Amino acid sequence: MSGFTISDIPSQIGKRVIVTGANSGLGYETVLALANTGADVILAARSEKKGSEALAKIRALSPQAKVRLELLDLSSLASVADFSGRLNAEGQPLDMLINNAGVMALRQRQTTGDGFEMQLGVNYLGHYALTAQLLPLLHRAPAPRVVNLSSLMHRMGKIHFDDLQLEHGYTPNKAYGQSKLAMLMFALELQRRSDANGWGLMSNAAHPGYARTELISNGPGSTGFMWYLSRLLEPAVSHSAAAGALPTLYAATSPKAKASGYYGPDGFSELKGSPAPANISARANDVAPAARLWDISEKLTGVRFA
Repeated sequence: MSGFTISDIPSQIGKRVIVTGANSGLGYETVLALANTGADVILAARSEKKGSEALAKIRALSPQAKVRLELLDLSSLASVADFSGRLNAEGQPLDMLINNAGVMALRQRQTTGDGFEMQLGVNYLGHYALTAQLLPLLHRAPAPRVVNLSSLMHRMGKIHFDDLQLEHGYTPNKAYGQSKLAMLMFALELQRRSDANGWGLMSNAAHPGYARTELISNGPGSTGFMWYLSRLLEPAVSHSAAAGALPTLYAATSPKAKASGYYGPDGFSELKGSPAPANISARANDVAPAARLWDISEKLTGVRFA
């Protein structure tokens, strides 16, 4: 699979796709690539202004693109339910759900309107609820795929079942690592449950390596030592947002992508390069904690996979 590029994406004509967090960075590049290959793409974004600006850019670059904006705030379960309700009312099959949106390493602990630690709430719990509520539309598609965005930081993560909202001992990387480990565990557990219940999904995951996006610039790389370090190292260890989106696009579109696969860059330490199978930590592969996290997520969100 080495050397996978935008030109290797098969035609997506006739397929309907949702990409979360799609107004910038990896999400924007993912929408642009899929629209250019013929998909009917829903650009899901929290900000109407930023979403509209991204939509205008895509239409300027690709006038024939079938792209529309839908507002979605993953920090709000009410917004997730409203978004899912609108899509379910339309009743069109959903071929692809790309759970891309995320926040990274917030310096101070913040909470969502539902009381969840912000990174866990946006990066994981919002996507858990979204996927569950869109399952009827995914089930109607002939070969539906769900792609969860994880991170290299999942390897440093741990699910703190005794303090899931990190009310005690919060640190930015501790919260981010937990949320991205949860996303990978969710991808693998979703495939297990799809196989057991006949949902017909291909669930897999991807990570971008070190991609130069607003997630980095607005997170740990925005000030101080990390800012200087990131600027010093970027030329050697990072790649563009467009390159960082390729593992996601591989997982979402390649005929060679596999259920329960995990894809990232093939270069040194998976920081940059072409899409390839990525390393999954032992914690992410542990079945019992994944099932426990699923059950807790169901209770926290009040949403079940029917």
